[in-house]
Amino acid sequence: MKDEKREQPLPPSLYTEEYFRTACEGYDEFNESDGQRLSRRLEAAFALAEVKPNMKVLDVGCGRGEILRHCAERGAYAYGIDYAPVAVELSHEVIGAMTPEDAARTGVMLADAKKLPFADKSFDRVLMFDVVEHLHSWELHEAMLEVRRVLKDDGRFIVHTAPNVWYDRYAYPIVRQFRRLMGQGHLYPKDPRQFGVAVNEHVHVNEQSLWSMKRALREAGFEGKVWLDSPPQNRQEPFILTWLRKLAFETVPLRWFFQREVFAVAAKRRSK
Repeated sequence: MKDEKREQPLPPSLYTEEYFRTACEGYDEFNESDGQRLSRRLEAAFALAEVKPNMKVLDVGCGRGEILRHCAERGAYAYGIDYAPVAVELSHEVIGAMTPEDAARTGVMLADAKKLPFADKSFDRVLMFDVVEHLHSWELHEAMLEVRRVLKDDGRFIVHTAPNVWYDRYAYPIVRQFRRLMGQGHLYPKDPRQFGVAVNEHVHVNEQSLWSMKRALREAGFEGKVWLDSPPQNRQEPFILTWLRKLAFETVPLRWFFQREVFAVAAKRRSK
């Protein structure tokens, strides 16, 4: 990886309980079900891991801990790390509400993704859901090297990150202008990081495109599949808008810009 200016990591104090309960992906479902139900996005990412009984799973940036719960309920040994003390506290609360059998297979600790406190080749699955965008490029590279180190040779690395940076840079200004013409401009701030959840302006530092995600994985010694997706749009709207959305989401190269979520399933690259 090329040398570059190393920006300072985001301070963990930015990640408060308010953030996890009002801004972090899946907060509505978490608040309503204490982690028993996952959001559409987290459910889609978690399904890719195909967690099975007796697997060892590491959740890097475990946040509130609901993914740990779902791993343990499937009979896996689930371990979570997060560098935000509030996240560790929330995860401990989730573990405390689990059955004794599931809780016994679950652990969480305060740790840095760039220095994972686990032995080489420890895990069948390593998950990184909605973490990438919070790590500067150099941090992401070091974290992925650590993931590669602790992942078993036949293990699988699952990534989800959003938004697609090409959407923010190129598609969002078009969408914003279109919405302004429809009288909805007040809902679309100039800075896309302020759209929906304004706090993302302060905690998102490294959004990815399809291509940059592929490059980051390759540079860290992984190979696999990277793709884009978007949430289903269950809206009552004029036919022309439905048609334009379908065109933007399903047509290459438009979909590279308008699809908003980046998924990856990767494995260690084999030496030739």
